[in-house]
Amino acid sequence: MDIILVPGLWLDASSWDGVVPALRAAGLNPRPLTMPGVGAPASESAEIGIADWVDAVVAEIDAADGPVVVVGHSGGGNVAWGAADARPDRVARVILVDTAVPFDGGAISEFDLVDGVVPFPGWDFFDEPDVADLDDETRAATASNTFDVPGRVPTDPIHLHDERRYAVPVTVLSGPFDEAEFREFVQQWGRYYDEFAAIADTEIVKLGTGHWPQFSQPQRLAEVITAAVQRTGR
Repeated sequence: MDIILVPGLWLDASSWDGVVPALRAAGLNPRPLTMPGVGAPASESAEIGIADWVDAVVAEIDAADGPVVVVGHSGGGNVAWGAADARPDRVARVILVDTAVPFDGGAISEFDLVDGVVPFPGWDFFDEPDVADLDDETRAATASNTFDVPGRVPTDPIHLHDERRYAVPVTVLSGPFDEAEFREFVQQWGRYYDEFAAIADTEIVKLGTGHWPQFSQPQRLAEVITAAVQRTGR
């Protein structure tokens, strides 16, 4: 089965390099993506929004021979859910890495614009629990392989249209939360909770990692993605 890997903000296809070999060894066909406009100056990326990222994933779905699983890390989870909304009959499962499904009209977040793009803010920007399992060597290596994001993407609202998306199974791979903790926590998120609660088949798996398990524990991440794919019944 094709596993479409959608990176979060500031990352490209190479961010999945530590995960891809184990997925292939499990008999899966991982397809890591670099999203449109990543690394491009504002003169080339100013018109690129979240819909263009969703369209890029939809094109990959349409190019596959059969059903696919879409994995989205962080802000890439918005893109993964948008793609499931666009192709609910082709997506066998959505796997969210330390994030949750967005609601219709929701956005990723707001970050500072610099020269019309959103640069990586540096590891010190993030809460300590999110980065605690990234040692200095990993932080240095990954920070040097981050890229500016088109200015519109983090704040563009995502538009969801097809209620058949609620029939697509969703696995949340949560860094800090087990199932009970995540479900309790997401109840505080208003419309995020409404969207999540409407999904017929959801599960939460605790990773016990920070926000970037593809860097801190890639083998563990590959194993839980594989297990989720194997639980997919179609």
